Amino acid sequence: METDNTHKHNQSIANFAAIKTAIVNNEAALLKELLANQAIPELEKSYLIDLAGLSNDPAILKIIKDIPLEK
Repeated sequence: METDNTHKHNQSIANFAAIKTAIVNNEAALLKELLANQAIPELEKSYLIDLAGLSNDPAILKIIKDIPLEK
């Protein structure tokens, strides 16, 4: 039987994968939707900033830099 924590973890992994895909595909609208009202750990944010830097899209980079950090 799957616990609630496992389900949340699987959703988190799937959401993070979708965020990375949106960044690589330069899909700003989708990225905003996926990140709506979300805070992320500093390490994940740093990784996403590095990933966005590869695409050289300033709009994507700004969206990521504006993500609040988890406390």
